[in-house]
Amino acid sequence: MITALVWLILLGFIAWLLWNYFRVRQAAQFVDNDTFKTLMPKGQLIDLRDGESFRRKHILGARNFQAAQFKDSLSALRKDKPVLLYENARGANTARSILTLKKAGFTDIYVLKDGFDYWDGKVKETKIKS
Repeated sequence: MITALVWLILLGFIAWLLWNYFRVRQAAQFVDNDTFKTLMPKGQLIDLRDGESFRRKHILGARNFQAAQFKDSLSALRKDKPVLLYENARGANTARSILTLKKAGFTDIYVLKDGFDYWDGKVKETKIKS
């Protein structure tokens, strides 16, 4: 009885993960560095990393919308322009941000596929004094 319950819970969890994965993949396009660069001039570039990481180094022209305040920052974005998101390679906040944008009515959402860790374009870097 207990093993059946454990299996049922495990299957439910896997189904939930798959459902979220496909919802995110339908809501946004994951693009490589070159495609991201071509979209940047007409898009709204959003860095989802923490404030300290953003201050140290970020893609030139990006704004920092930290995950905790992401929902409150949506009013600063225009729905008629593409939204370009990036984070570090792990991208723990990206999925939540994509779904929040989709729910708010944004339709043109792009994500830097490999994250900022593998970005090869222009950046703004600040040397922080210790």
